[in-house]
Amino acid sequence: MKFASYTHGGTAFYGAVTDDGAIPLSPDFPDWPTLKEVIAAGELATLGDAARGRTASQTDITFLPPIPGPRRIICVGVNFPDRNAEYKDGSQQPAHMSLFPRFPSSFTGHNQPLIRPPESEKLDYEGEVAIVIGKAGRRIKAEAAYDHIAAITLCNEGTIRDWVRHAKFNVTQGKNWDRSGALGPWIVPFIDAAQLDDVHLITRVNGEVRQDDHLANMMFPIREEIAYISTFTTLEPGDVIITGTPTGSGARLDPPQFLKPGDIVEVEATGIGILRNTIEDEV
Repeated sequence: MKFASYTHGGTAFYGAVTDDGAIPLSPDFPDWPTLKEVIAAGELATLGDAARGRTASQTDITFLPPIPGPRRIICVGVNFPDRNAEYKDGSQQPAHMSLFPRFPSSFTGHNQPLIRPPESEKLDYEGEVAIVIGKAGRRIKAEAAYDHIAAITLCNEGTIRDWVRHAKFNVTQGKNWDRSGALGPWIVPFIDAAQLDDVHLITRVNGEVRQDDHLANMMFPIREEIAYISTFTTLEPGDVIITGTPTGSGARLDPPQFLKPGDIVEVEATGIGILRNTIEDEV
C-alpha cells in the first residue's frame, strides 16, 4: 500500500495511491488531519484497511511532500564508499557520519519542478532513500532502530553546489533553497527489514543513469544513523532522515553537468517507486 499527500480540485487530501489514481482517506479520519498525525497514532495499517476494496475516485492530483512540515529533516552526507573516495581524505571511512539539516520549504512533491535560482546555475541532484520516524526515541540502540521507522520514501536532495562551499564548516546554505529538492511520491509502510537492507537505488537524468548503488554498501547503515542521531536529539513521529547519496552527482562528472530547465530527474528504489521532477528557473 502507498499513501500520499496531494491536492485535488484545490483541496488538500491524503490517501492511498493506485495505478488508477487516488483513494481519498483524510475525509474519513478527521482526527488525523495529515499523514503526520496518522503516523504519530501508529495507524498506517488502519488506512490500509480503509482503502482495501475501494477504487480510485480522484485522478487529477497534484503531489505534495508526503509529510507536511516535519519537525526535523536530517540528512546524512558522504555515506557511500565511492562518494567518500571523491574527497582528499577518502581513503578511509570517517569515524563519524556527516549530518546537516534541511527545511521543509526546500522540498516540493513528485512531478513538480525543482527550482533553479537566479543566483546560481549549479543546481545538482542527489538521489536518496528517506525514512520517516514512527515512534519517538532518544539514545535508540542500533538493534532496535528499525522499530522506530513508520515508512520509507524517496528524496532528490537537490543542491546548489557552489553555495555549499561558501563557508568552511557547513553546507546548510547550499542545501536549503526553496523547492530545490523533492520528497515522495508517497510513503510505503515499513514492515520488514528487507525493505531497506539491500535496496537498489538509481538516479537518472533525461533517461541516463547517473547514480547506481545499493543501500547495503552505505558506510553508516540506517540502524546506525538512527542510533547516532537520537543520541543528541529526541526523534519524533514524522521526523525524516535522508540516508545518503551514491557517487555520480553532476558536479563530479567531467565536465560537470548541472541541471537546467527542461531536464527530467528520476530517483528510483526497489519497492518504493520512482520520484520524478522537471527543472524550471525561478521567476
